[in-house]
Amino acid sequence: MRHQAHILATLLLGVLLGGTLAGPPRLRAQAGEGVMSEKEVDALRDAAYEPLGRIAAYVKILDDRQRWIDDLVHGPKHLSTPDDLHDAIDQFAQIADELNDNLDQLAQRHRDVRKALPKLVEATERWSTSLRAAAEDEHFNVVRRIALDAVKDTRQIAVQLKTDQEAYFKAHPEAEKAENDRRNAPHAPTARGEH
Repeated sequence: MRHQAHILATLLLGVLLGGTLAGPPRLRAQAGEGVMSEKEVDALRDAAYEPLGRIAAYVKILDDRQRWIDDLVHGPKHLSTPDDLHDAIDQFAQIADELNDNLDQLAQRHRDVRKALPKLVEATERWSTSLRAAAEDEHFNVVRRIALDAVKDTRQIAVQLKTDQEAYFKAHPEAEKAENDRRNAPHAPTARGEH
């Protein structure tokens, strides 16, 4: 759903710019295809069965994009800087949306991610600051708004998830024990066939 809104906004931007998108045309079915490096995709795949590790992997990837954005904003300017900044912010937005989808899934499955949430909330502050640092520019204002909305969603999901999980695991101590057992036995299948 969030990805569809991103595609729609990108297409709208293309129409507004006379039918061409800033920079070379890109086709991306989802974050991960051309948005993340093979090493980043592997890091997420390696952490697929450990929710805390998966969130940490997303934070690291988004921190890398934040540094790229900061370098473009504060470094020497080139003719390609606006397009490069557009690409960096666009990648950031897509990865943040994917993180949000993962957080939603973890919440539905009652996976205990409480330990990762304070660092995640803290990271959203850094990310928002970096995204706002660049001066207004038609090359990336739309994708910046999308990225800021994704970061805002991340923060809201993390804050709500912490509250919900505190209540859930207090009411279901057996679920907390199962999560601890699962965490201590990585890649062991659960009763529902999950890992």
